[in-house]
Amino acid sequence: MHELLLSLEIAGACAVLLLVALVAVVLRRRRLTARLGTFDCSIRQTRGHRRRWALGVARYESDRLDWYRTFSLSPRPSCTYARRALDVTLFREAEGPELVAVQPGAMIVECRLTVDGSGQPVELAMSPDAYTGFASWLESAPPGQNVNVA
Repeated sequence: MHELLLSLEIAGACAVLLLVALVAVVLRRRRLTARLGTFDCSIRQTRGHRRRWALGVARYESDRLDWYRTFSLSPRPSCTYARRALDVTLFREAEGPELVAVQPGAMIVECRLTVDGSGQPVELAMSPDAYTGFASWLESAPPGQNVNVA
């Protein structure tokens, strides 16, 4: 009997911890999206041979784009891209397996990061309305910054 109660207490504690983590993720997302300049944005970067979409929220700052992973408790952005380093090379509608990996109706925006001349590719998936805002944000760069919007 004592072993059964101990097992139930452990299971209950795990359930409470899981619920607390879920509530923390939801509260973090609400806090992130409460500010102006945020939008749902999935990201796909090439790291080695792995190319998977990650769900998240992006937020415009004056000179950079911060991207926060959806299922994370970290208050810091997972990725930060300087506005002057982002070059849009192509935008298109999601197709094939991308349709189930990104939010419905998303556009895929293919960019090249031009930091140190490396030209690392990065893909962002966002709604057409969010792309309009993204393109406007890139084009409104201060004078002297070379910005390329496809």
